Amino acid sequence: MTREIKGEIIHGNQIGRTLGFPTANIRISYDNDAANGVYAALVRIGDTFYRAMLNIGTRPTIGHGTERFAEAHLFGFSGDIYGQTVTVSLLSYIRPERRFPDIESLRNQLEIDRKAILAYFATNNGIPTV
Repeated sequence: MTREIKGEIIHGNQIGRTLGFPTANIRISYDNDAANGVYAALVRIGDTFYRAMLNIGTRPTIGHGTERFAEAHLFGFSGDIYGQTVTVSLLSYIRPERRFPDIESLRNQLEIDRKAILAYFATNNGIPTV
């Protein structure tokens, strides 16, 4: 499964950062039909690829509304990329998006997702060719 989406990095509410999972918030087009959920992904910034944990959806635990977002936690990245356009390759669907009863439950699930995605990359020789 390799599918690409492109979008601009926009400012978010910085909630991921408080959970220990800072994210790059990616504006996606309204006609994007990728399924809501968590993915193992590659994010290309310029000529550099980063392994990522990506969520596409409405953020039901912390969101207020129906607007869809893509949020990527880039492994091994720090820096300011606001305003840049990135290309995201969706590599593996991990699980559907769901609402958690509280922030701590969400944080625990993010840690489980992180481990699953790192295992995906480990069994696929790091960063696969797309």
